[in-house]
Amino acid sequence: MTDRWLYINEISQYLGVTSDTIYKWIEKKGLPAHKIGRLWKFKKDEVDAWVWSGQAAEN
Repeated sequence: MTDRWLYINEISQYLGVTSDTIYKWIEKKGLPAHKIGRLWKFKKDEVDAWVWSGQAAEN
């Protein structure tokens, strides 16, 4: 299973930032995330595309 959903701690470790930063990016920069119940989940390929698109660097 290569395309599994990642948890907030996994995606923050993958990107090298804190989980607080991830929450801010979801709210202010449109980080692709899906809320499932009370948890945020992420698809690695969607996050990679978001980073490569340059949206992570926008103010």
